[in-house]
Amino acid sequence: QVQLVESGGGLVQPGGSLRLSCAASGSFFSINAMAWYRQAPGKQRELVATITSHSTNYADSVKGRFTISRDNAKNTVYLQMNSLKAEDTAVYFCKVEVVISAFRTNNVWGQGTQVTVSS
Repeated sequence: QVQLVESGGGLVQPGGSLRLSCAASGSFFSINAMAWYRQAPGKQRELVATITSHSTNYADSVKGRFTISRDNAKNTVYLQMNSLKAEDTAVYFCKVEVVISAFRTNNVWGQGTQVTVSS
């Protein structure tokens, strides 16, 4: 079993910053890609950012404001969110691709953390 524990969400004013964390624990050999998604009320879940061992990618809506990073020793992925806007309000989910055997990987989702940007 692999579990993801997210933290760092909350209420912040427009222009403010938050840092989300997502730590993986359980039985796995290694981690491939890690990603953050978000889902606003009434909208589909959308990809925010991804990180692999050699690259990062961002949705156009967050480029220049959000930074994804990872600490492989801690099996943790972070999302630093700066210059937050009201439209960033959503539940944020992390997704981690874990290697559980030589030829098998699993995608595991976090429970989600609420980010609310409001004055």
